[in-house]
Amino acid sequence: MRRALAAIAPSILAFAVAGCADGSETHAQFMTPPAMERTLDRVGARVSGAWPIADWWRQFRSTELDGIIATALAENQDLWRAHDRLHQAEAITTIEGSRLLPFVTYDMGMSQHRVPTHGVEASYNPKIAGQEKTKVNLNPLSFYYEFEFWGKNRAALDASIGEAEAEAAELAEAQLVLTTAIARAYFKGLAAARQLELAREMTKVRREMARVAETRFSSGLDIQDATASARIDVESAVKREAGAEALLLLQQDLLARLSGQGPDAGRGLMVKGRADLPAAPPLPKSLPVELLVHRPDLAAAMHRANAAAERIHYAKAEFLPSIDLSITTGLEASQRSTQIGKLATYLFRASAFNSFVQPGFHLPLFEGGRLRGRLEARRSEYDEAVDGYNETLLRAAQQVADSVIEARQAGSVLGAQRRLAAEARRKLDLARSRWRSGLKDHREMLALEYDAFEAAYVQRALEGDLLSARVDLIQALGGGYELGPPAFPRPSPEDDGLSPYVNFIETLGGG
Repeated sequence: MRRALAAIAPSILAFAVAGCADGSETHAQFMTPPAMERTLDRVGARVSGAWPIADWWRQFRSTELDGIIATALAENQDLWRAHDRLHQAEAITTIEGSRLLPFVTYDMGMSQHRVPTHGVEASYNPKIAGQEKTKVNLNPLSFYYEFEFWGKNRAALDASIGEAEAEAAELAEAQLVLTTAIARAYFKGLAAARQLELAREMTKVRREMARVAETRFSSGLDIQDATASARIDVESAVKREAGAEALLLLQQDLLARLSGQGPDAGRGLMVKGRADLPAAPPLPKSLPVELLVHRPDLAAAMHRANAAAERIHYAKAEFLPSIDLSITTGLEASQRSTQIGKLATYLFRASAFNSFVQPGFHLPLFEGGRLRGRLEARRSEYDEAVDGYNETLLRAAQQVADSVIEARQAGSVLGAQRRLAAEARRKLDLARSRWRSGLKDHREMLALEYDAFEAAYVQRALEGDLLSARVDLIQALGGGYELGPPAFPRPSPEDDGLSPYVNFIETLGGG
């Protein structure tokens, strides 16, 4: 028999080692932060140690925007749902934490029992047939505790803490998405309001040009085609004006909805509002490593991966033996119902004392693959969480790079448009001087006036684009979030001390 065991022992050990290797080699790995120094150098990004502040929207110096965001943070329903999920996760953390503590309960019970005349009890003792008895038990102390040898209950608590931290990060992400969406809608609406003012002036110019064309036609100085073209230009200007007004109304409705209000709350917004363009925000020195603690979506992904790792540890601990202890002490008394008055006398005396002590040892030997299946499911959940974190990290780095490029491009395009608009205004001023001197045709002056308005119209849209690009960059950098996890993730859950034992048990068919 010993020779047989010696012969198969190497095979068992080989299977155990193979099982251990399978459990670790196929596991997902955290991605290192991708390099992006060359990308930032190429666009000439200014680098410093600064990050966006928590209330970043105040740097635009718009009291109207500040009020809209304050209302939204207090009344947006999506944020309330995120708060509810966080409270639920915190409650679950409390539940899981209770496993680390002993359970102490107080029990009291009373029962009434009649012995059947032809029942089993009466067949052994006919004298008690038909008797009725009252029983009272008073257990002031019932104690139960599961000893923590493998860190199973601690892993359950850490997993729930990770989920709660992930919900807190997702709440911050929801707030960031909401505030940036409000800022973008506000800046687009602000640009639309300014464009609407210009569009109305442009419509007046087109109508004046049509009147001049009709006057020239009626005087025989021009053909009817010029009049028809002028009328078409008027309708195009009216169409542009209607489009600007519709865009303004859409942004007003969007802001009302984002702030948790009805459509009427958006009416009148941005008509007299303003916003300053803050200085271009410098980029932090340690991109994208520090994004891990400054991006709420990355923090949430990391916390969920860590929680999944703790659930793997819990699933492994289920393969191993557990020991618990139950202790119950109390008083018990029973008396015939006809003499129930004596029950209290019998109950409160030393002879009524009882006790129950039960240590327990539990070792799962075979459960039809339930434990193995649960462990593999937890490993798959962990792999999915790590892959989700890696994807979020890549997306975060890409968003930073894209937002830097877009902000730089928006600034360059706006600068060129401002120079173009200034040149158009200068030409218009010269044309007005010559027109007053009789050296310029009225139609040319009106055409130059329209060109100046159109250049300003485009400039307003580009100003809104630049403001939105600044918001995109702020969002890509985390919007002032500073409660993320450590910059480097925890080790793989397969590196714990339970893996060799669990893998060995699995090779023997356990679980």
